[in-house]
Amino acid sequence: MSLRIYGLQAEQLAEPLGVDRPRPRLSWKLDSDRRGAAQSAYRITAALRRDDLGEPGRLVWDSGRRESGDGLLVAWDGPVLQSATRYHWRVEAWDETGAPAEPAQSWFETALLHRADWAAAWIGRDPAELPPVDPPGGDDVAGADLVPPPLHLRRSFELDRPPVRARLYATARGIYEPRLNGARVGDRELAPGWTEYHRRLQYQTYDVTGHLRPGPNVLAAVVADGWWSGYVGFDPRRAARHYGDDPAFLAQLVVEHADGSRQVVATDAAWTEGPGAIAGADLLMGQIVDARRHVPGWDEPGPADGFRPVAVLDAEPGPLVAEPDHPVRVTEQLPAAAVQCRAPGRYIADFGQNLVGRVRLTLRGAPAGQRVTVRHAEMLAGGELYTANLRRAAATDVYVAAGDPVEVFEPRFTTHGFRYAEIDGHPGDVVAQVLHNDTPFTGRFECSDPVTNRLYDNIRWGQRGNFVAVPTDCPQRDERLGWLADAQIFAPTAGRNADIAAFFARWMRDVVDGQDDGGAFRDVAPVVTLDREAAPAWGDAGVIIPWYLWRTYGDRQALEHAYPAMKAWIAHVRRHNPDLRWRRRAGSTYGDWLQIGADTPREVLATAYFARSTAIVADVAAVLGHAAEAAEHRALHTAIRQAFVDSYVSADGTVAGETQTAYLLALGFGLLPEDLVAAAAEHLAADIERRGHRLTTGFVGVPLLGPVLTGHGRPDLAYALLHQDAFPSWGYSIRHGATTIWERWDGWTEHDGFQADAMNSFNHYSLGSIGDWLFGRVAGIDQAPGSVAYRELLLRPTPGGRLTWARAEQDTARGRVACGWAVTDDRITVTATVPPGSTAVLELPTADPASVREDDRPVDTQPGVLRAGPSPSGLTVGLTSGRYTFTAAAPLRETS
Repeated sequence: MSLRIYGLQAEQLAEPLGVDRPRPRLSWKLDSDRRGAAQSAYRITAALRRDDLGEPGRLVWDSGRRESGDGLLVAWDGPVLQSATRYHWRVEAWDETGAPAEPAQSWFETALLHRADWAAAWIGRDPAELPPVDPPGGDDVAGADLVPPPLHLRRSFELDRPPVRARLYATARGIYEPRLNGARVGDRELAPGWTEYHRRLQYQTYDVTGHLRPGPNVLAAVVADGWWSGYVGFDPRRAARHYGDDPAFLAQLVVEHADGSRQVVATDAAWTEGPGAIAGADLLMGQIVDARRHVPGWDEPGPADGFRPVAVLDAEPGPLVAEPDHPVRVTEQLPAAAVQCRAPGRYIADFGQNLVGRVRLTLRGAPAGQRVTVRHAEMLAGGELYTANLRRAAATDVYVAAGDPVEVFEPRFTTHGFRYAEIDGHPGDVVAQVLHNDTPFTGRFECSDPVTNRLYDNIRWGQRGNFVAVPTDCPQRDERLGWLADAQIFAPTAGRNADIAAFFARWMRDVVDGQDDGGAFRDVAPVVTLDREAAPAWGDAGVIIPWYLWRTYGDRQALEHAYPAMKAWIAHVRRHNPDLRWRRRAGSTYGDWLQIGADTPREVLATAYFARSTAIVADVAAVLGHAAEAAEHRALHTAIRQAFVDSYVSADGTVAGETQTAYLLALGFGLLPEDLVAAAAEHLAADIERRGHRLTTGFVGVPLLGPVLTGHGRPDLAYALLHQDAFPSWGYSIRHGATTIWERWDGWTEHDGFQADAMNSFNHYSLGSIGDWLFGRVAGIDQAPGSVAYRELLLRPTPGGRLTWARAEQDTARGRVACGWAVTDDRITVTATVPPGSTAVLELPTADPASVREDDRPVDTQPGVLRAGPSPSGLTVGLTSGRYTFTAAAPLRETS
């Protein structure tokens, strides 16, 4: 196959409707079956083309032919772009022989790039018209006394002819759903998402051309509290109203006609606000709907009863930015796997999967006034919902029927974490709707062991459930915060599964925005309730994640944006710890959070992270061309490393605390003298063996277990931990029905039942960070230490445990990478895929390097093979791009 161009992106998104940059970055990927294929040159052209007017394209930029093998985040260096304009762009490429590839094309549309583009004002409910909260049916619902009804807003306008193009730009202080002429606009959920609202408030762009018609039209919206003024976090002293007291809406509809004229309908004093069926809506508490109160036609042309003028709250739009990443959407519908009747009129639905989203309930024949209550839980206790772990989150939706033959209750302004739903009041058809940021899933791991496959599925489901607006810690209780350590620990696994480049780059702006004047990051971002200096491993996310985005996606802008904050964080820690042992100003010092059966000294963990972050800042400075600052931080790292050894490492390689995590940090972060590495690795192995192949690691230690053990010659122990199903282990939770990753190893045990109701989430991805090892060492996909965006692959498949085969694939920033292995009898087969423009070093595990063959021929005679030589595991082979299948004598199995 000749070179194929695919995966075109503008600002790391495919066909984005609303790019907020006057000079966006463009990317594409390459594929080819032919070995050695690579791009040698490219050309980008971009044009304005008004398809709706039948106009030919007008060329606005031609890069000319550029001799380059890269197609990653290529900077637009043509003319500055216009606001609200669609650009069609085309990529041509030539391969290493000079032959042209089939061109590929895409488009992007710019957002409103200038303050002058906005004509809208913020509108909301007149404070004098605030209605009392009245739970339906006269009965109290948990939290309902504090959950106000959302805004129902409308604006009538006339069009004298059909439009050729129409865009709606909208946002809210709160969360909103736009509507036009009685129909919902778009499929976004929980828009505009959650950011540091006072620094950046996102708006969305919608193509609404097909919603409009000549004559009367109505633009409408429902706006609920969301994160703006609803319940967030767990601090009862400030449970809600973190950003403002009430929701508000800002929007403008821009209608273009064939003659070039425009009509703008913006939020202003001409809008009205009125009653609606939703009596209350809150992300944590739930949604309350009384269908009898629905105002027919409120969002359609014609009169609407009970609507009154809005209040204009602010004429200044504020710090608006176009939505820069994938929105939250409903991505899957799960029907109930089982429904059991617990009592007359009361049912418990089991969806067979712990998930995040909402229940869609279809009622048939419910009489007017019939009240239906839906409660949610992750687990059952004694056959009933286990809700003690929800704390103050009511997680309860209520529907009062209007009496229609068929009614559908689909609460759109709340979200819950659940596997089970109790429906009380009336039977109905129940479907769970799965919500999360719609980051494209681009990777997959599978193997011969069903339990390991279940573990991997649990990791994926945990990622889906906790990537909702921000990377949260948990999706069910009264918390749902963007904890920094959880995110930095899990990011490498998340990036294996999905394209998270835009999602994390956007969230990192909240992390940087939350930094205080002294350089301290915070434990969570956006900052609510926990307005304090971050702990070790938590604040270090402000350094680690931008470096990860550079290494994985080649995102230099993420480094440039975060670099001053990175330096300030290191300076903050150093200023308060001049002896270079991080013991002061360490925030809440969570340590190895939720470790079990061990207690890693907190200053050991803190100092290890101080060293690691300092080393990363040195590397970032070098990448960005700041040579003096790079040298300064390298020297500081050397000094911290020495302080770590002097204070915490004994002459026999013992690390203070003698815990698994203490050894993992020292080995994984490269803090030990070379002559003590083997001894420390032996101490680590001995601890695991002494405990009967059981782990003691918490959040911080878990991601290092597999890589460190495998990298120091003990993959047998890594596999023993993977396959362990006695407590504590991943297998233990799976054996007891887990379909996501639990927050704590002892979330539920046979001997003690449920643990610590106040902190017991059953969907918490941190302990799922083993997923990076499944890809990187079990299947074998990794990149060389100096590589960026998988240009130089390091493929190291590692057979072991009870697996007979394993494979993984990732659609990386440069193209598809795959690696896998299978052992049959005394032979091993290894497959590998290297994308065009990348090279790979493949370490073939074999007991006999001379036995390696492809097509029954010695490996060093094959096309695409650059070199071959011995390695500790068997044979190392250098590869160009292409697809490969090698066979060899199977490696000897190590036993733990």
